[in-house]
Amino acid sequence: MVGGKLRGSNASLAPDGLSFFIRLIFAVVTLFVATVSGSVSYAQSGPFAGMAGVWAGGGTVTLDDGSSVRIRCRATYAVGAGGAGLNMNLLCASDSYKFDLIGNLVSDRGVLSGTWGESSRGINGTLQGRGANGNFQLAATAGGVNANLALTTRGNRQSVNITAQAGFRGASIALSRR
Repeated sequence: MVGGKLRGSNASLAPDGLSFFIRLIFAVVTLFVATVSGSVSYAQSGPFAGMAGVWAGGGTVTLDDGSSVRIRCRATYAVGAGGAGLNMNLLCASDSYKFDLIGNLVSDRGVLSGTWGESSRGINGTLQGRGANGNFQLAATAGGVNANLALTTRGNRQSVNITAQAGFRGASIALSRR
């Protein structure tokens, strides 16, 4: 650099321009991280705002034959869109049974819509329902599979209840934030 110019170039490196560019990059990175981060943001006020993070616990699955299996579960929630968007993963397993649910939800004035999938069985479908104030009621559908999900969050405690018409009768899960 000679006299404030790059050698072989007529471009000037004005300190104010470089400073502005650095601040702009910082602002874009900060906005991106805030949008996709799974951490709790106090600025979020949407229906999913209190759910971000990792939750763990256990419960039972009731199979078609009426038998019950104890399961251990881990849920991970990433909240975005000011608390109105939710990416979730619920993995539950025992020695003999496993399910891995993923889902993406958006809330528009209490009306929920999105998609879900269960990776170990290769099932994908849609989610629809209603919810606010930590209480969510969802219907999951996919090619002959119908299930209802009720999710309730109070502080650092959460309950997930699933009832289904095929594959298993239901699941009852209690989670705590980790």
